[in-house]
Amino acid sequence: MIEFYAPDIESTGLLPESDSAHCCRVLRMKEGDEVAVVDGKGHRFRCRIVEAHPKHTALEIVEKMDAPNHWGASITLAVAPTKLADRMEWMLEKAVEIGIDRVVLLKCRHSERKVMKRERLEKVMISAMKQSLKGVLPIVEEMTDFKDFVKTCNGTGSQLFFGYCDAAYPRREFVKECKPDTPVVIMIGPEGDFSPEEVELAVANGFIPVTFGNSRLRTETAALYGVTAVHIINQMSK
Repeated sequence: MIEFYAPDIESTGLLPESDSAHCCRVLRMKEGDEVAVVDGKGHRFRCRIVEAHPKHTALEIVEKMDAPNHWGASITLAVAPTKLADRMEWMLEKAVEIGIDRVVLLKCRHSERKVMKRERLEKVMISAMKQSLKGVLPIVEEMTDFKDFVKTCNGTGSQLFFGYCDAAYPRREFVKECKPDTPVVIMIGPEGDFSPEEVELAVANGFIPVTFGNSRLRTETAALYGVTAVHIINQMSK
């Protein structure tokens, strides 16, 4: 099943230009054909094409259905962007396919990249949302200073974890610490890891230093490990 994305479908009745072109030019759909549309806000629509136009395909909503995330509590992934943008895009694509609610781009002391094009990341995430047949588009936040982020997490009731590579610092196994059906924040640092000062600040604000196994993982790999582990822990608890 192919899904189209139209965040304003209920108010405009139109597919955006990019989705209109795919619908009419690539798939050659025409008036009277039915299509599935998501608004990224937790709703899926069964629609009928009333005007097949490559720039603004008009739709009639036939049925509206709820399409909430299929996992339990929210999953926030806070990650320092990698030096190569394509690695970050690949990671976000896979994380959305697996299932997350929120992405925070972290600016750390050892960050290799201080700027990331949010618009480009949103396009990647929209594509991944449609590919994986989800109805909710994760929130992606602008580059956020590490100190500001950890302070906002303190006292929220979420499980707070951060991957840390230095074995000299007491760490726990993530898969043993993470509890099912509870909001979770997973924080992943840059390739140069968090600075000692950042580690101290994170711990002071309730974050638990964890390990994702015995292998040393790249930033994007550690992020996907954490997100995948949360889903498996939730599923195994059922």
